[in-house]
Amino acid sequence: MAFSILIAAAAAAASLSPRNVDMEEVGVVHRRGASEIRSSNWTLGCETLDRDFADFEEYKSYIAPLGIKVIRLQAGWAKCEREKGRYDFAWLDRIVDYARAQGLEILLETDYGNPVYEGGGGWDLSGGFPTGESALAAWDAWVDAISRHFAGRVRDWAMWNEPDNKPEDGSARKTPKDIAEFNVRTAKAIRRNIPDARLAGLSLGVSSPEYLDKCLAAMGEDVKLFDWIVYHGYKDAPETSYANVEALKAVLARYNPSARMRQGENGAPSEMATRFALSWVPWTEVSQAKWDMRRMLGDLGHDVESSVFTICDFNHKGREINRKGLLRADSKKKVVAVKLAYGAVGNVASVFDDSLARVADSTFFANDATLATYEYRRADGARLFAFWQCADRMKRVGKAAGNLGGGAYAPDYARPGDSLETRPVAFYAKGEPLRDPVWVDLLSGRVYAFPKDRQAVTEDGLAFIRVPVYDSPCLLTERSVVIP
Repeated sequence: MAFSILIAAAAAAASLSPRNVDMEEVGVVHRRGASEIRSSNWTLGCETLDRDFADFEEYKSYIAPLGIKVIRLQAGWAKCEREKGRYDFAWLDRIVDYARAQGLEILLETDYGNPVYEGGGGWDLSGGFPTGESALAAWDAWVDAISRHFAGRVRDWAMWNEPDNKPEDGSARKTPKDIAEFNVRTAKAIRRNIPDARLAGLSLGVSSPEYLDKCLAAMGEDVKLFDWIVYHGYKDAPETSYANVEALKAVLARYNPSARMRQGENGAPSEMATRFALSWVPWTEVSQAKWDMRRMLGDLGHDVESSVFTICDFNHKGREINRKGLLRADSKKKVVAVKLAYGAVGNVASVFDDSLARVADSTFFANDATLATYEYRRADGARLFAFWQCADRMKRVGKAAGNLGGGAYAPDYARPGDSLETRPVAFYAKGEPLRDPVWVDLLSGRVYAFPKDRQAVTEDGLAFIRVPVYDSPCLLTERSVVIP
C-alpha cells in the first residue's frame, strides 16, 4: 500500500508545472533513500509516539525513502513507567531497532513528566518539570535506566521539549535557572552511561537571544556538556528567523564556541489550524511544501542543522489534529494520503547531502533584494545555485534624510502562497560557466535544460539571463548533480 501511495504522490507532484518556463524538460530529480546518503543536515520529526497521538506502524515505511538520515523521537517517561519502579521500553525498542535497520540514526528526547509520582509533572507538552525530592529522584532513575538500556544504539540525546512554555497546570513558568539546572542534571545522568553521547540542550520554544543568554549563564561551566543548543521559533515567513538565528549563534559562541545551534522543530500545516504554531493562516498543501523547503534551505544557508516537523499528522488529545505532517492522517491515526510536501522535502534531501559544501564567500547574486540566494560546490567542482523569492517588496527601515527621501530599506518577507507563476530574473556570479546547465523546480522535482545562450560570459564573470523565479526554491546547476 505504501508503495502505491508513493507512486501516486510522485505523479501528483510532477503535475505541478511552474508557469512561464520556456525550457525543455529533461527529467526529474533523482530520488535517494536514506541508505544511499552518507549524512546531511536534516532531522525528521517522528514525535508524539510517547503519547500515542500517532501510529508508527502506519507511517514507518515512508521514512527511509524520504532520504533524511536522522529521526527525532520522544522517550516518554510516563509511557515507560506506568507503575512505580517498573520500566517497559519494549514499545520504544521496536521503533529504534526498526529505524537502525533502515540505516537511520536517532535523536532521543527525554520528556515529559509522570503523574504516577506526586509532583511528577504532566505527561504532555507544557506539563511541567517534576518537582520535589521524590519526583526528581524518580526522574533521575528513569534517565539512568533508559540511557543504560539504549547505550550502543542511541548516541544523540535531547533534553525536555519546550521547557519555557507556561505549564498548563497553572504553576509558575520555569525560570532560565530552573531550565538550566534540569538540563544539566539530565545531561550528566546520560553521560555517566554513554560517555560519548552527543547532547542537545534546552530545546527552547522561543528563539530569544536574551533568554538564551540567561539559560547559558545559569549553566556555568556545565554548558560544555552540550554539543548543540536547540531552538524552535516558528515564523510565517521562514526568512524572518535568521536575524535572531545569527544573534543566537553569537550568544552561544561566548559560552561554548565548540557547540552549534540546532533548529529542533519547525514545519507548516497544510490547512488552516486553530491551535498550535502558525495557526489562523489559510495554508494549503502547496504553501506548506514551499514553506518546508524554504526553512530547510534557509537553515542550511545559515549553517544550522534543521528539523522537519513532522512526518505525519497527529491527533493531539484534547486539542485537534496537527496538520504539519508530510503525510495526511485521519482522526484514527490512519495514513490516508501523501502530501505535496513529502515529495518536495524528499527532493531537497536527495540533492543536499554532505557532498555539497556552502560557499561562504559566494559571488552569486541578483540585483533584486527580494530574493534569497545561496551557492554550493561539490568536491569535483560542480556548482549549485539555489534561489527563491522571499519578499513581495522592500520596506523602509531607516529614517529618511530631511525631505530628500532615501533611508535604509530591507526585504518585507512574505510567507509562500499558492501561485506557480514565475518571473524572469538575471543572476550574476564569478567563475567558469556551467558545462551542462539545468534549471530545477524543487517543488515538483522537474528538471529543465537551461539554454546555453542564456548563460553569458562577461568581463566580470557570468550572467544567467531570464531565469524563472518564484516563491519556491529553484536551482541552477550541472545536470549530473540532480540526474546522475
